[in-house]
Amino acid sequence: MPLQNRVAPNGELCAVPARGMFMGNRGGRIHDPETQKLTGRTHASRRWLCCSTTYKDWHRDVWGKFYTELFFFDEVTALAAGHRPCFFCRKEDARRFAEHWKNCEGLEVAPSSDEMDLVLHSQRCGHKKSPACLPQINPHEDWPDGTVVHCGDRFYALRNHKWWSWSFEGYTAAERELPEDVTLITPPQIIAILNDGYSPKWGIFNL
Repeated sequence: MPLQNRVAPNGELCAVPARGMFMGNRGGRIHDPETQKLTGRTHASRRWLCCSTTYKDWHRDVWGKFYTELFFFDEVTALAAGHRPCFFCRKEDARRFAEHWKNCEGLEVAPSSDEMDLVLHSQRCGHKKSPACLPQINPHEDWPDGTVVHCGDRFYALRNHKWWSWSFEGYTAAERELPEDVTLITPPQIIAILNDGYSPKWGIFNL
């Protein structure tokens, strides 16, 4: 039986057998190591990270006594859920992310991890104190690649001016034009960073 550790774009934790390109965590342990069940907490701190699945020759006891390992289909999914690149195992990606943050905010220096986490935590939708009403958007506007929205019972990601239906197994072409009442899932701050040129890593496209 798979653990409830696969992250959907809206931050929901699901038990599915599909693997992912990235690992991550939410600042600590939110599971019971004896039962390997979630405790009911959605996070241990504001530090929601997107990490590499491998680092040097380290091996982890998944859902052991330390933090709760989570897995993402790809980086687009992780960013939509409000996770940022880890400065420890993904240094270069994390530095690029912070530089784009600095650029789009017009800052003199890149923000600290704590400063970024404070903003992202107010915008992400995968925790109990998330905004009650996420903004609706017009899907025909010029949104950046990597934008994720929710429409009906599906998530859609934008790439090359085309919407793709998201799943834990991969992307498929949207079967129809999206209406104008879709809900934005990707945090607005991440939208700004994507607009500034941060290029996330994508998963499989089923053409």
